[in-house]
Amino acid sequence: MRLFWRHGYEGVSISDLTNAIGIAPPSLYAAFGSKAALYREALDRYAGLPGVLSNQFTAKTLKGTVKNLLRSAVDAATDSNGEGGCMISTGLIQCASEHADLASDLADRRRRMREKIADALTSWLDKCAANSLARYLTTVILGLAIQARDGATRLDLEQVVDEVVAGLRARERKRQLSK
Repeated sequence: MRLFWRHGYEGVSISDLTNAIGIAPPSLYAAFGSKAALYREALDRYAGLPGVLSNQFTAKTLKGTVKNLLRSAVDAATDSNGEGGCMISTGLIQCASEHADLASDLADRRRRMREKIADALTSWLDKCAANSLARYLTTVILGLAIQARDGATRLDLEQVVDEVVAGLRARERKRQLSK
């Protein structure tokens, strides 16, 4: 998992995997069937780690929920026990055509994350507004992961969170004034 997280799917060879696991290539194929199958198992394991969506929908306000969600994204992306960034965000955006099914799997995982966020936001917003805000927040979360991978510090990323929350406050004030 850590090799794929650190280098992405195409950045890890069978040799890298067998050396890290301590087995010969035939054993890897016997156990997992293919590098792609091992990658999917690594993604499943990664998804089981505490992360962005772990218990972040307990706040009593929209602003609190968004703030918790984005701060969790910062925590996950900058966790010193991890590899920096997000394996699902950065693992396989562009790829060789023979890996299109894996790229599609990752896109589906990101879509499901967006849908979970949208579902949580319907406590405060209608479905259309929740979907729109969820798409925006997912874009920010993916951007935070990429910025972390590029070396942004926790402080740098927390400033982004503050900007998003300030935007929510301004949006709410504007909505209240228009009533």
